[in-house]
Amino acid sequence: MKTNLRTDDLTCPSCIKKIESGIGKTKGVSDVSVRFNLNKVTVEHDDTVTGDELKSTIEKLGYPVKAVKTTA
Repeated sequence: MKTNLRTDDLTCPSCIKKIESGIGKTKGVSDVSVRFNLNKVTVEHDDTVTGDELKSTIEKLGYPVKAVKTTA
């Protein structure tokens, strides 16, 4: 599965590292990609991980999520 999340609060490269590290620790996540210029986080994961769980993790790291879209 793939989930795309949008946040407008990415301001520096350390933001990218913080999100990739935080999401990467989630069981069931196989890949995390943060596109700084697009304010987009893309997460590849199995079906045990939900978009809401990913959103919550990113928000706990201090980045409000504006949109979540999960596709199979």
